[in-house]
Amino acid sequence: MTKPRIAVIGVGSMGSMVLWQLAKAGAEAVGFEQFGIGHDRSAAGGESRMFRTAYMEGADYVPLLKASRKLWEELEAETGLELLALCGGLMIGPREHPKIANVIRSVREFDIDHEILEAEEAMRRFPQHQLHSGEIAVLDREAGFMRPELAVFAAAERAEALGAVIHRHTAVEAIEETVEGVRVRAGGDDFEFDRVIVTAGPWTARFLPPLAESLVPRKIVMTWYLSSEPKRFSSESFPVFGRVGGAIDIFGIPTLEGTMTKIGSVDTFGDVPDPDALHRDVELPELRHINGEVERCMNGLRPDPARISVHMDGYTTDEHAVVGAIPGSERLFVMGGYSGHGFKLAPVMGEIGKDLALTGSTAHGIDHLAPERFLR
Repeated sequence: MTKPRIAVIGVGSMGSMVLWQLAKAGAEAVGFEQFGIGHDRSAAGGESRMFRTAYMEGADYVPLLKASRKLWEELEAETGLELLALCGGLMIGPREHPKIANVIRSVREFDIDHEILEAEEAMRRFPQHQLHSGEIAVLDREAGFMRPELAVFAAAERAEALGAVIHRHTAVEAIEETVEGVRVRAGGDDFEFDRVIVTAGPWTARFLPPLAESLVPRKIVMTWYLSSEPKRFSSESFPVFGRVGGAIDIFGIPTLEGTMTKIGSVDTFGDVPDPDALHRDVELPELRHINGEVERCMNGLRPDPARISVHMDGYTTDEHAVVGAIPGSERLFVMGGYSGHGFKLAPVMGEIGKDLALTGSTAHGIDHLAPERFLR
């Protein structure tokens, strides 16, 4: 029996994992990446990402996150690389905030190892944080951080070891459904496939124009801060955290290289009209909100970033991804619009992409991510 021939457009956060899973399943998997593997031009750059199980974005994600954790461990075992470190996580905010309510629902409904801490107890145990009136902290012991660039590299390398082919530095120019399959034009050549999965991040709508109004690229800025006591912010004493209810929502990851602590803004820094022309400069006034939150909420960090990096991601209008078959097609699939909170889900999304490409469906719960909500 002929192996199904599947193309993956974009070998980044999701595409690398889809290729890994397709290759494991024995498919003829071919990836196209316009840059190198693990590049910093899209959503996977910036040294670290949070892994959270008690999920602010809704309890629907928890089964996906639990499955993803197992697959992170599987990829680590297959590659011998440390990609996920579980050091715990604090979800902080006003008790009545909808995102904190989602966290509490998640831990209770799915039996996540946790504690709910009142402000005074949270500050006693985690003095790096300053909690304010009405705020609580939920300690998620199933949280931690990931190494995104290394993870993309690991998945892509493993996919190739299992037989996948990756065309690096090869831009895709067109995707066209034909009577017999799907034609991909890339690097000036035509390739024929049975099915195609678009995992192109901020470039997704370029290949699927009907999504252009619902899925747009946005600029992300990441910031790192210095302390006179950097050991206080090591993973042994400083869990990852997400915080809501201030001027902006923020997140934090312990120092990974021993000097700087990553405290980032969840808010984006505006739409990117052309993802090929991301403006990487950051003006000082653009940082006033994140610096203000660091000064208001963190003890021991100087509220003036020592390091800044600029990236982008595809955001949907409801900030939930678009995952599934393009309506009216049985050969073209999309996995995009993860809206700044997709990387932790990448391995399970790889499995979902494999399922969709090979069988047209998946046992994982992705109804809330269906493309039909934007493409009717």
